[in-house]
Amino acid sequence: MPPLPDGYRPLALPADRADEMRAVSRLAFAGTLDPAVEEVVPFSVPTDRLGAVEAPDGTLAGAHGSFAFTMPVPGGSVPCAGLTWVGVRPEQRRRGVLTAMIDHHLARCVERGERVSALFAAETAIYGRFGYGCAADDVRLTLPRRAALRPVPGADALTVRLTHLDAEEHADLVDDLHRRAGAGRPGWMTRDSAALRRRMVVDPPAWRGGTEAMLLATVHDAQGAARGYATFARKEGWEPTGPAYTVRVREAHALDAAATHALWSFLLDLDLTSTVESPMLPADHPLLHLLVDPRPAGPRLADNLWVRLVDVPAALAARSYAADVDVVLDVRDDRLPANAGTWRVRATAHGDVEVTRADGPGDVLLDVRELGAAYLGGRSLTAMARAGLVQVRDGYDVTGAAAAFGWPVAPVCSWVF
Repeated sequence: MPPLPDGYRPLALPADRADEMRAVSRLAFAGTLDPAVEEVVPFSVPTDRLGAVEAPDGTLAGAHGSFAFTMPVPGGSVPCAGLTWVGVRPEQRRRGVLTAMIDHHLARCVERGERVSALFAAETAIYGRFGYGCAADDVRLTLPRRAALRPVPGADALTVRLTHLDAEEHADLVDDLHRRAGAGRPGWMTRDSAALRRRMVVDPPAWRGGTEAMLLATVHDAQGAARGYATFARKEGWEPTGPAYTVRVREAHALDAAATHALWSFLLDLDLTSTVESPMLPADHPLLHLLVDPRPAGPRLADNLWVRLVDVPAALAARSYAADVDVVLDVRDDRLPANAGTWRVRATAHGDVEVTRADGPGDVLLDVRELGAAYLGGRSLTAMARAGLVQVRDGYDVTGAAAAFGWPVAPVCSWVF
């Protein structure tokens, strides 16, 4: 890759320059500074994880940050750098600023021992060239009011309570239920800082887009224990035929099928409403199975997490495999040469894993981008081979390795970082 122009340099940004980083992001994303929002919404990116490229005059040409996550992977977890707030000033584009920032970010990941990096892509065409592969999808629904659900035993014994969302009162409850609802799901990042936990429950008027103040619905069992929650707000609407309010659901998570049924039954039958807009849901969410008629909901598939392996052998050894496997991967990685070459992966189903350097040709040849896409178990090596993105040695049957890399729980991150 071409070097930065003379006088430009990547750097770890000191905490006292965080406002400069945010100014770059506002320009890059056409954002506005709203003091009313800034007052109640905390800056959630750790200030010791900011990075930038500085121009010759000392201003920032581009900036980025990252979160220190522990990312769930099939059968385990791995240290993960959640890349975020990546932006380049409009007049500084086409100078290698983004490339320099990504390389600086990956170098810092190596230094910290973070085995993978993950992100949400504002533009999906950008990050593949840096080794990030789309590893998860989410589904979004626009449901008609009173959409019928199939019955679930125990749902009728649960009750729903409704209150206005309060950041001080409800942050811990929301965080606890979110963690428990996503336990064991690859990609399910938890909100581990006070700033992130608060960000999930604040409700500045500028974010409402014409809705009422945010509400909190919680599902409870006979002993009063909370089994699920939804944060949502209604937007007023009237048609010649009558009321046509929209229910906008920010989050909806439950601990079991009965609580899921009770929660969505409540959301789908609010007075004056005509449609319910779901949040991001995993591709195997129970609601998709409970709907008697899913067609009117118009399911829309969107890319979710993009994953980049920073330390290939450590990352592959950190996850479990759904079937016995013994495969040699020939990995290409132009940005992190230590990852490149052949790696033998030997594992028993849901058991021991060994990843070692291998000699000779690989069974499966792939770029680190495709390896990242397959890493959480939501992408098939067989499908990528059929698409020509993965090459398979003559005589090798890739279906066994594909089955091992797959996982019975669809990966997703339920919130955008």
